[in-house]
Amino acid sequence: MTQELVTQVNGAPRALPADHVENGFFQQHILSVRQFDRDKLQYIHRVANEMRSLVRRFGKANLLDGKILANLFYEPSTRTSSSFQAAMLRLGGRTISINEVHYSSVTKGESLPDTVRTLESYCDLTVLRHPQKGASALAAQYARKPLINAGDGAGEHPTQALLDIYTIEDDLGRLDGLRVAMMGDLRYGRTVHSLTRLLCLYDTQFTFVSPEALRLPAEIREELEASGHRYAEQRELEDTIGEIDVLYVTRVQKERFEDPEQYEQLKDVYVVDPELMSHAKQDMIVMHPLPRVYELSMEVDDDPRAAYFRQMENGMYIRMALLAAVLGKA
Repeated sequence: MTQELVTQVNGAPRALPADHVENGFFQQHILSVRQFDRDKLQYIHRVANEMRSLVRRFGKANLLDGKILANLFYEPSTRTSSSFQAAMLRLGGRTISINEVHYSSVTKGESLPDTVRTLESYCDLTVLRHPQKGASALAAQYARKPLINAGDGAGEHPTQALLDIYTIEDDLGRLDGLRVAMMGDLRYGRTVHSLTRLLCLYDTQFTFVSPEALRLPAEIREELEASGHRYAEQRELEDTIGEIDVLYVTRVQKERFEDPEQYEQLKDVYVVDPELMSHAKQDMIVMHPLPRVYELSMEVDDDPRAAYFRQMENGMYIRMALLAAVLGKA
């Protein structure tokens, strides 16, 4: 390992005595992928590798013993919420989980800044998911302790993008020189927005596949052009499926539509199935941030190119790395 995080005592892992390492993340908010460059990504990937080894060898460590994480989710979540909880528990910390349905002060109309300031009175770090774009940045203006953006509406989802790019490198062995296709809801898909920005740090060729109503936002297209990256937009994938290294699929998000009829028209416009996969390269991978609905057939699950469950597991290791780095134990 690049840096020993634990030492073995009587067969069990024990935290090393150093309080923190200067890693550029200590006591920092994680709000956007714009905070990351190639060096910081490689640092987080190295620590995530160490966390994976730690979990597989020992199950847990006490690196964050005595630390408490507040999981503040204004939107439903399975993977992100549970993986942050699991990451904290694997590192010996504790979690407090808050959601809109059960948190009485939120239902009474308490402001987001007040809720965050309340929770950080009891915790060392807050993880926030909110349906409004920019909510995490707003909350961070008032927060005195680190805050991690776990998704803000149609804005960003930085920790998802971090686990996505980690999975690509882990599966394919490189990040430069890849052809990446993103398909589905590119307009509201915050995972697409964040991953595109991260991949712009590398030599990447992009293909964006969507109906016009779900086209990639102009803001992201302008960033691609400013960075000098080649990209194509198209309505169908069949013509290029055999040329790509990564297919990143997203669901059409019902909760983002004001018009239910428009959702019904678009919900199953694309489906990845064995027939489509038969035209793909044998060394490509299919990714999906999950949950899936209509767009990804379960028949693809047994295909070794299906990376989405590996992707999901990697989320815990990336979030362990982030928690340890932000709290000064990596």
